[in-house]
Amino acid sequence: MSKPILIVSSIEDKDGIAAIVAGFRDKLGEEPDFDLVEDNKITGGFIAIINGRVYDASFASRLHELSESLSQDTGGEAASSFATVGTLLKQRAMAATAPPRVYNYGEVTSFADGIVQITGLSGARYGELLDFDGGAIGLTLDLRIDGVGAALLDGTVSTASVVHPTGRVAEIGVGNELLGRVVDPLGRPLDGKPLHTSKTRPVESAAPTIMQRSAVDTPMETGILAIDSMIPIGRGQRELIIGDRQTGKTSIALQAIMNQRGKGVICVYCAIAQKSSTVSQFVKTLKDNDALDNTVIVAAGGSSTAAMQYIAPYSACAVAEEFMYAGRDVLIVYDDLSKHAVAYRQMSLLLRRPSGREAYPGDVFYLHSRLLERAAHLAPELGGGSLTALPIIETMAGDISAYIPTNVISITDGQIYLESEMFNAGQRPAVNVGLSVSRVGRSAQHKAMRAVSGSLRLEVAQYRDMAVFAQFGADIDSATAEMLSNGERLMELLRQPVEKLHSLSEQVCILLASAGGLFKTCARRDVDALEGRLLDYLRLNAAYILQSIDTTGSLADFDKTDLEQHFARFLQSEEKNRGKY
Repeated sequence: MSKPILIVSSIEDKDGIAAIVAGFRDKLGEEPDFDLVEDNKITGGFIAIINGRVYDASFASRLHELSESLSQDTGGEAASSFATVGTLLKQRAMAATAPPRVYNYGEVTSFADGIVQITGLSGARYGELLDFDGGAIGLTLDLRIDGVGAALLDGTVSTASVVHPTGRVAEIGVGNELLGRVVDPLGRPLDGKPLHTSKTRPVESAAPTIMQRSAVDTPMETGILAIDSMIPIGRGQRELIIGDRQTGKTSIALQAIMNQRGKGVICVYCAIAQKSSTVSQFVKTLKDNDALDNTVIVAAGGSSTAAMQYIAPYSACAVAEEFMYAGRDVLIVYDDLSKHAVAYRQMSLLLRRPSGREAYPGDVFYLHSRLLERAAHLAPELGGGSLTALPIIETMAGDISAYIPTNVISITDGQIYLESEMFNAGQRPAVNVGLSVSRVGRSAQHKAMRAVSGSLRLEVAQYRDMAVFAQFGADIDSATAEMLSNGERLMELLRQPVEKLHSLSEQVCILLASAGGLFKTCARRDVDALEGRLLDYLRLNAAYILQSIDTTGSLADFDKTDLEQHFARFLQSEEKNRGKY
């Protein structure tokens, strides 16, 4: 740490200097060993620099303050009256006894790999934003006796640069102005259009307490039959999407976002260390499907600093929370938290923090728990809004027992596990029902879906187990052969491309028709075409039933009877037209 400096107007004033030193001895508990500097420009008083803190009791500073104060009091007019001159003289006489202005500053001692080491700034707080000479922005992450360690968010710095604390934490602009926009974690637009927000929100905030929450009982429909029927997601839930690279994790999130158009749900997509081309394609897909207007995209690309990638999900969550506390329903996707943990590990190692399992720091669990706990379904007295989180985790070779996957699994309310073998075999979404679970369960399902999907999960699991057994060429009885045949057709029904979304009524009709054996006589390769013709037939002849299911969320007995009659008539028409297909 640099030696304390005392700047006075005259070093000949021994008594005055002794009084200043005695004052600091009483204040600090020890007598500072000042280097004396004479500067007659301060015209009286003193300036002391100790441990990165500046104590400014100079008359020049007092006079500047007074002139600004008088300028405001007189409306900017020149102060020339005797009363004004008398006030200035009186304040000058009092300047020596008035408390000094105290402010902090720091100096960069080293900079490497996005981490800045700074001396001084003894009053800095954890998570405080720092301003560097040249316009760079930093985030305080390490507090020491003789200085701080900070991660650079943006810009470049050099050694000996002066650093000033801002007194505020990282924050981002929030509000309706962000809808349809692409911004970085600091709220700056990335889509080339100007952006002006009227409100800001800290990127870090406390999660709602238990008493501020309500039960998760309202479905957050994804439009994906395999998920809505077997692994239901509720509004306010945290459902993990986990799987190896290139298994369709982002596609599920994309379908879930596209399915919210016209339903009053705000969507926030957070891209962490993703390629710019990937984010651009994601935005284009949303725009082509009219789903961008209710979506906010917060992106910290692969070329961004580790600090920007670190605060990205917290910034996205702050954007989503603004809508949640306004009583809106929000869906947020974190893509993905594996890269987020890697960015935090990088910063922690460069800050020389102790490392633990897989070189991650000891607080990596808290890194994600404080983020995901902010998802909630608020109580009615707080507006009843909800924030549903879909974090994404990438595994290596299907290892869900690795450090970060197990951490996030323990935090979330269930997981959707995507299997590489199923994906490569063409089963998409490649949901493994054996390892996937929703801990909210059927309380977050519509009554109509509960009525038709009760045994679906068991049927899929039994088929997959029996299909593995049948691969060995063992002799199977007729009942097992029929189960395998029905299972093959069921898996075809659960196969769903990204651009194909099903409403609640369509999902209910598909599962009801499957349970009634409508697809039994159909070849496996023709199941998709037959499903499409069935839905077209129902939209034309049973639109009132579809509307009733979508509106009420339940399947009345008479509607079920009518649907079964429509299925019979559809089969008759198919038999008549069989030669055309």
